[in-house]
Amino acid sequence: LRPARLSAMTFETVQLPEHADEIAPDGSDVRHLAHTSVVEMAHFRLAPGRISSATRHRTISEVWFVLSGRGSIWRADGAGNESVVDLFPGVSVSIPVGVSFQFRSDGPGDLDILGAEAPPWPGMDEAVLVDGPWTATD
Repeated sequence: LRPARLSAMTFETVQLPEHADEIAPDGSDVRHLAHTSVVEMAHFRLAPGRISSATRHRTISEVWFVLSGRGSIWRADGAGNESVVDLFPGVSVSIPVGVSFQFRSDGPGDLDILGAEAPPWPGMDEAVLVDGPWTATD
């Protein structure tokens, strides 16, 4: 279910939905925001104490900006480059196509992230589950 969108010609205006539109393959709540043919924005939320499933995207790159909450993200490119960085309000991270990643919410509140995806999310087959450093929560 996509949120109600107000549009005029090629313009799109979307208000942040109150409830998640869907659950991402990594287990985070997703709220769809405005998009064009080349980029899409989304709001991701991970509740306190939750750990996403580790995934890798087949065709898209993402850039995240942390709005609220605290946590960590692990990223690995498969060529020996791997890191874990803290997530907190004001931090922005990139997730290039093909990079494995996993994130966690350390609380006390929700970890809220604004994300841009290019190209737009093609569907649930985009994400491939991989091994990550943490055990995902259900």
